[in-house]
Amino acid sequence: MAGVRAGPLQAMGRQALLLLALCATGARGLYFHIGETEKRCFIEEIPDETMVIGNYRTQMWDKQKEVFLPSTPGLGMHVEVKDPDGKVVLSRQYGSEGRFTFTSHTPGDHQICLHSNSTRMALFAGGKLYREERFRLTSESTNQRVLWWSIAQTVILILTGIWQMRHLKSFFEAKKLV
Repeated sequence: MAGVRAGPLQAMGRQALLLLALCATGARGLYFHIGETEKRCFIEEIPDETMVIGNYRTQMWDKQKEVFLPSTPGLGMHVEVKDPDGKVVLSRQYGSEGRFTFTSHTPGDHQICLHSNSTRMALFAGGKLYREERFRLTSESTNQRVLWWSIAQTVILILTGIWQMRHLKSFFEAKKLV
């Protein structure tokens, strides 16, 4: 097994991904670390009409205890495979542990890319989007109420002005000054 380490730990944590690719040429394993927002791509020369099977497992890294935690629900990865012509052979979301397969129809260098689909990031982003949406709706509602309150004040001022002019006119007519 070959180990590939990324740079310093990310603030949101890290994942380890164990990938075992079984090709016609034999079995090879790869163990590497990937951050929640990172993407790792590998180029592998694969013969024509070869079935590739990848077994994987993702785990979160606990920075305080410095150990890998057991797989959690919602933690997983996205796999995308492109053939030598750049056509997408496989693009799919997977859970925290399992297997993906694809068959090469063109011989040559295939690009296999993996990245996290961590729900922790999704929940963080989803919570942020929810707050932004709620704030926008509150702002629009407040703006609407201010608009109607301004219109109501303008109508009241105009009606008060009309009433005052009629009252003064009738006052002066009663005094016979007009």
